[in-house]
Amino acid sequence: MTETAISLTRVLDSFDDEWSPRIVTRVNDYDVRVVKIKGEFVWHRHVDTDEFFHVLTGDVDIEMRDEDGSEHSVHLQQGSVFTVRRGVEHKPRSILGASVMLFEPSGTVNTGNRTDELPEHIRSTTGLVPRYMNE
Repeated sequence: MTETAISLTRVLDSFDDEWSPRIVTRVNDYDVRVVKIKGEFVWHRHVDTDEFFHVLTGDVDIEMRDEDGSEHSVHLQQGSVFTVRRGVEHKPRSILGASVMLFEPSGTVNTGNRTDELPEHIRSTTGLVPRYMNE
């Protein structure tokens, strides 16, 4: 990746699209990603890995669905962290918008197990490298 300090503010300022994470660095075999979110994502699960959320700005709700179909949610304010355990179906959302840092194995697809058609505002990706980091 890079051998200089990385400004998360600069990375977040380098793009406008939501639900499209940018890889800012790697730690061993894990990506550290930042993403802007607004509105709702889709229900999905990551069968083989946990997913770590750190809210940098804004508020985020993560809805979760248990194996019996019951639903509950956790509310994350700026500065909060939360880990969705592997296999748990979940759907992040932020009504007013937020920026979030994610930590997950490199190559993890943001839409998890979803293989059906996605809403137009969501793109299935393993993360993008911010343009300025390629210069």
